[in-house]
Amino acid sequence: MPNVSVIVPCYNEQATIQMLLDALYHQTYSRQEIEIIIADGLSTDRTRSVIAEFHQSHPDLDIRVIDNARQTIPAALNRGIEASRGQYLIRLDGHSVPYPEYVERCLSNLEKGAGDNVGGVWEIRPGGAGWLARGIAMAAAHPLGVGDARYRYADQPAAVDTVPFFAFRRELVERIGGYDETLLTNEDYEFNVRVRQSGGVVWLDPAIRAVYFARGTLGGLARQYWRYGYWKAKMLRRYPETLRWRQALPPVFVASLAALLVLSIGLPLARWLLAAEIALYGLVLTAAGVHSAIKRRDPSLVIGAPLAIAVMHFTWGAALIWGLPGKAQ
Repeated sequence: MPNVSVIVPCYNEQATIQMLLDALYHQTYSRQEIEIIIADGLSTDRTRSVIAEFHQSHPDLDIRVIDNARQTIPAALNRGIEASRGQYLIRLDGHSVPYPEYVERCLSNLEKGAGDNVGGVWEIRPGGAGWLARGIAMAAAHPLGVGDARYRYADQPAAVDTVPFFAFRRELVERIGGYDETLLTNEDYEFNVRVRQSGGVVWLDPAIRAVYFARGTLGGLARQYWRYGYWKAKMLRRYPETLRWRQALPPVFVASLAALLVLSIGLPLARWLLAAEIALYGLVLTAAGVHSAIKRRDPSLVIGAPLAIAVMHFTWGAALIWGLPGKAQ
């Protein structure tokens, strides 16, 4: 009987799934006590073939693939939890690569009572080749792009609102329930809201690290952050008290630009204010790009990082505004 069940939602991850499996194979925690459950949303690429080939060459690692007919992440996680046998559950991702000590450090934090749900820091790397992919990866780890999402850059352990790729005891699911399958994104944040509402602690330990591959194109980034913003709005309809300043700024900024643009048709003052706001925003983005370029010694970040941050702000902010009307689901 495995002690640890690693649950992986997956869909068309042929480019990265072998890196994940290889990382899990080389964990410092006993391989005989780990099972890997991959909830696949009926992939249409070579994902399943890659998994089967890896399992054939590494028969000492317990790997199971189950179907996720609904093809959503929360459904995949719930099906994985239902199929799991371990005392401890770890939620990973098809395009993540945990460090060798990942499982061991997660369990160590749980066993010493640091938190009810324990996770670490994303080490974000480019999801493609070229200067733009590097800019997107930089933006996805920059405080200007992600606000106070500490799992993207923290260096001190602390209780936090949420963590990605986390570990918890099976009893936690029995206490608060599984994932909300009506939320197609923001499922981890909503799960952690219920952890905290139940009196539990969500704990971040920066010694727990996993590589996460950012989107490789601005189009992919825009689609990702539109989903994030839209489903964040749906979650806020249920939990308005969870709104944080970093989440409020992008929609407020987008709304202010839209309002000033409309008012500028007949009001000269509005035109001046619109120009000033755009100029100030551009200045802040440029400063972030220059700082990133100097820090990483990569001149392309002067353009790449600001472009990516702007895409994140505008798509997330606009999508949140778009998603707010209507009833809470």
